[in-house]
Amino acid sequence: MARITSGKRYAQAALELAVERGELESWQVSLRKIAELTGDEKLVALLESPKLPFLVKKGLLEERLGKINPLALNLACLLMSRGRLRLVNNISQEYDRLLDAYHGIEHAEVVTALPLDNEDKKRLSRQLEEIVGCKIVIDAQVDPSVVGGFIAKIGDTLIDGSIRNRLESLRKSLVEAHR
Repeated sequence: MARITSGKRYAQAALELAVERGELESWQVSLRKIAELTGDEKLVALLESPKLPFLVKKGLLEERLGKINPLALNLACLLMSRGRLRLVNNISQEYDRLLDAYHGIEHAEVVTALPLDNEDKKRLSRQLEEIVGCKIVIDAQVDPSVVGGFIAKIGDTLIDGSIRNRLESLRKSLVEAHR
């Protein structure tokens, strides 16, 4: 849990710096590059090794990353020196989410019984945009227990338009009517 919280803090700080300097996309590209680099487990182990001097590790990092935002490189060096370079993937994902929110775009985690095609996603996205009042990007998942309809989670808001929920409501009302 601490890793996720730390990732959010780093991403928030990165976004604040990026907004202040007008480097939103530069930071996004740089964080993604660093995150891709951490996919190489051997390299990460080498970069986090206490046996290798910091300047050698920094040089290796600069060489592998190429031209990126200098402050993003500093963040990578800071994380590397603390043995937390693997955190960059979380930071990059959280930065993307924060950047979308900065641009007025919310992500909806939508669960349906069957996979949604692109047309269904667009239609559902428009419906959710009307409810929430901002642009929505759908992250779709499939769960057959939903039976039909959908369940959408947007931030702290849960919209349950599933058949399963309607059937459960109907069952409760029938039980209470029987009493």
